[in-house]
Amino acid sequence: MRRIAVYGKGGIGKSTTSSNISDALAESGLCVMQIGCDPKADSTGLLTGRPIPTVLDTMRDNSDRTLEDMVHEGSNGVLCVECGGPRPGTGCAGRGIIAAFQELDRLEAIDVYRPDVIIYDVLGDVVCGGFAMPIRNGYARDVFVVTSGERMSLYAANNIATAVKDFRRDGYARLDGLIQNSRGVEDEDSLIDEAARRMGSEVVFRLPRSATVQECEKMNRTVVSGAPDSVMASSYRELAKLVYDRSENISGGLRFDDCTGCDDCE
Repeated sequence: MRRIAVYGKGGIGKSTTSSNISDALAESGLCVMQIGCDPKADSTGLLTGRPIPTVLDTMRDNSDRTLEDMVHEGSNGVLCVECGGPRPGTGCAGRGIIAAFQELDRLEAIDVYRPDVIIYDVLGDVVCGGFAMPIRNGYARDVFVVTSGERMSLYAANNIATAVKDFRRDGYARLDGLIQNSRGVEDEDSLIDEAARRMGSEVVFRLPRSATVQECEKMNRTVVSGAPDSVMASSYRELAKLVYDRSENISGGLRFDDCTGCDDCE
């Protein structure tokens, strides 16, 4: 089982990248689960074509809930989950992620579905205990960071890289590299290469800027399914293979309910 976390600043294209990776891997015959760890619950929309009930909303509204209430099939059979978040102004989003993970474990989601690959799509603007949960508690072994050459995107990428290095000392996740989602910034390649060097990492893939992405998003579809013969779809398939090949095949690992919490999320 590959357990992969995709981090990045909000709005950088992290969820679009994650969804196309998931769709391409599922297209190749793998069983893929994508878990959205953003309180906006917009990670899997391109895979399902619609908003799906979040784990936290289901926990609040349904006392007899089952996995079928929380896990929804998307494009090419990708298993889609949205953790969700607290009602606006009423709680900690990081703590909400922890609660959602614990509920998935209570219902034995991993044992029931036995995915070949789990993609955790995680907001990278804040690396508090909850948002860092996939990497600090060993759920995700491999971390890829989506970034552009924009200043705040690189700032967020550096924060994520710092967190991953700290957790790696405890035997948790490792930073596999940066995925460049090109935005047309001047000298973008060199800016990201230099940032990766400072992080002690590398740029593993450069996604070109393409209008095909926006065209497919208007249809609520991934590029892999919405424009399967396009150059951009080929790029996403190539990226998906690279991510899969670079990730580590692990068995066992921590359970969702192994998190003991932290000062940020108590």
